[in-house]
Amino acid sequence: MQNDAPEGGYPNARTGTLTTTSGAAGVGAQRVGTVMNRERFAVEPLEQGMSFKAKAYQSLRQAITQMNIYGQSSEIRLDERRLCEALGVSRTPVREAMALLEQEGFIRSQPRRGIFVVRKTKAELVEMITVCAALEGMAARLFVENATTEKLELLHAAFDKYTKAELAEHVAEYSDANIVFHQSIVQASGSSLISDLTDRFFIHMRAIRRATMGLGDRADQSIHEHRDIIEALAARDADLAERRVREHTLGLAQYVERHCAFLD
Repeated sequence: MQNDAPEGGYPNARTGTLTTTSGAAGVGAQRVGTVMNRERFAVEPLEQGMSFKAKAYQSLRQAITQMNIYGQSSEIRLDERRLCEALGVSRTPVREAMALLEQEGFIRSQPRRGIFVVRKTKAELVEMITVCAALEGMAARLFVENATTEKLELLHAAFDKYTKAELAEHVAEYSDANIVFHQSIVQASGSSLISDLTDRFFIHMRAIRRATMGLGDRADQSIHEHRDIIEALAARDADLAERRVREHTLGLAQYVERHCAFLD
């Protein structure tokens, strides 16, 4: 089957989005007509009052953060020229933004192959999730000490609407709520250091949580554990809240280790 799409992506001047092609095993793969998966890369409009480098960095980082990195087996390739077209800027600020994103571990460049969004190995993800379990557990402890009743009520509101039947029909929506749940605990902890550290992992934690949520009984198990966490937070039991959050996130690490063969 012949792939007649332009290599690298599909710019859309009207919507300001770029559909990128996922990486293949090598240059020859496209020559033999391999049909590559496509990932929608939605760049935000550039804000006024910022340098082009800062604008490009902000827009590209946001777009990468929203990508479903582990929802497919192949790497996601970015095309510099089409990114410039989508952003409406020259190559210089895009290259400067790309250099910064590479330093931060969001992307990697390969000579003669191109620029790719970084995918972690299974072992790397398990280690990352384990570290996040410790950080999120401490955030839960600080939540108990610092968070207002209003913050707790927001967590309740996010999950009270999901019955078991509704959960099965709205897994994608619940997956997003799950991510917001973890972010909310970190943000309400009042610790900027924990927030900064977890932000470094966010792109991969978000992506692997989204990729696993629809597998097996992960969603049903997750919502029960979230309600147990909220119960501990509401009781202002710091020890219990820390333990439940830590064990909840470690459960994701164990699940990835046992069931996510697609990451190997």
